[in-house]
Amino acid sequence: MPDETLAIDAQTEDLLEQVRCQEGLETQEQAAEFLVRRRLRKGTASLTGRGRALYPVGREHR
Repeated sequence: MPDETLAIDAQTEDLLEQVRCQEGLETQEQAAEFLVRRRLRKGTASLTGRGRALYPVGREHR
């Protein structure tokens, strides 16, 4: 994987530092990767319907 850097503003850097501390990560890069992976998992779950409530199909109550 090529080394690439992304320019971020101070607010984003502060957020990454908070995530890094909260999750016990060593670097802000790990915090950024954690956030990306989390977003991908949540996006995939919403697309596939995982985690949604399931209800039995049956006769309607009148």
